Amino acid sequence: MTKSLFLQRSSDPVYNTLDDWILHETIPFSVDSSETFNASVDNVIASLGDSVELLGFGEALHGGEDILILRNRLFQRLVEAHGYSAIAIESSFPRAHVVNEYIAGRGPASYETVQDAGFSHGFGKLDANRELVEWMRAYNADPTHRVKLRFYGFDSPTEMYSSDSPRQILNFVLDYLASIDSASSQEHRQRIDLLLGQDSDWENPAAMMDPTKSVGLSPAAAALRVETEELISELRIRRPELVAKSNKSRYLEAAQYASVARQLLNYHAALARKSKSSKRIVEGLGLRDAMMADNLAYMVSRERGRGKVLAFAHNSHLKCGKVEWQLGPDLLIWWPAGAHLNEMFGSRYAVIGTAVGVSEANGIVQPEDGTLEALLTAVPGPVRFIPTHKGQGLSTSEIAALPTRSGSTKNSTYFALTPQSLTDFDWLAVLNSTAYNRGGPPLQQQDANPG
Repeated sequence: MTKSLFLQRSSDPVYNTLDDWILHETIPFSVDSSETFNASVDNVIASLGDSVELLGFGEALHGGEDILILRNRLFQRLVEAHGYSAIAIESSFPRAHVVNEYIAGRGPASYETVQDAGFSHGFGKLDANRELVEWMRAYNADPTHRVKLRFYGFDSPTEMYSSDSPRQILNFVLDYLASIDSASSQEHRQRIDLLLGQDSDWENPAAMMDPTKSVGLSPAAAALRVETEELISELRIRRPELVAKSNKSRYLEAAQYASVARQLLNYHAALARKSKSSKRIVEGLGLRDAMMADNLAYMVSRERGRGKVLAFAHNSHLKCGKVEWQLGPDLLIWWPAGAHLNEMFGSRYAVIGTAVGVSEANGIVQPEDGTLEALLTAVPGPVRFIPTHKGQGLSTSEIAALPTRSGSTKNSTYFALTPQSLTDFDWLAVLNSTAYNRGGPPLQQQDANPG
């Protein structure tokens, strides 16, 4: 290639070609080599600066075993050398409480007890997640580690084809209030229990596509949203008293649960609206990502003074630009959690996206010539970090001309890099290849996803 893709600025590196940029900026490493891995991570963290409180690490697909292993090693290095005290993953916010109790040495005595109750999306069955949790539990058990690690889920309490009842989340808040003021808690509980109805009505999978199957706009649901607002108001009005009678951490946790309950009820209301299917889906996806961002903001606030937070999820949730998803005839576009966080945190949020060259198990073939994946995997690896400079100094028109590689024939969660990736992420971590997740559900052959 001979195109000049960088426009000169005094603060930016200048290269004559994209190949020169990749050659000079790429940091190769192996996850199996502590020396090269640790040095590579240290270089990335140093480049991001001390202001970062929340670091996102995205996965190019759900089903990349080697990405999960890289995440585990990254978190360990961040804990050991860079002051990180917590990890938050793309899993249900309320369910993760069970896992956090486990790594703290409280509650369940075995991982098998928490692998279903503590995760959504079946992620508890993945061996790499088990290895992460067991490492955190062992770390916390070591008395020489003064700051104990915390495990969070920052996803909404929903699944791909269903959504949770708000009962569990509201009960958590009511139980907190009961520990301080049993009479007030009981009054709220009596009114709320009358309105909740059956959990199966809230969790009906048919409601995802058919608004008539949703209870989200029923009179009881509308009244429950009011009751939830009143519960939130009481927590806010009595904040000084409640903090004094419990502690700040417990109060903030209960307040966040109440906020999640409110947003979950809004999500159910969106499912019940009789509008074009694609509009309902986009609203639901947008609500989910906004909830993710709010949850992460809470987690950063809770960890402040203890350490920093690593957030792990699909690239599409953590990127700073809009998400575009072709679903049948409809192009769905919405703002992901990363875009919200970028606005909320500024330089305190940074994100590393991932990409893979090939994955036979996931139906991802060799990338086509000229694509970002082909160019980036042509330099030494087997894994490499490369800064994007958030697109600054790049010729927009020439970057836009880069082709996008073909997608996966087995895994619909795979999304290739695009020119937009250079502005969506601060760094990229590019793997030559990845196996499929140990413990993941079987994949079946399907039509290739064009990206």
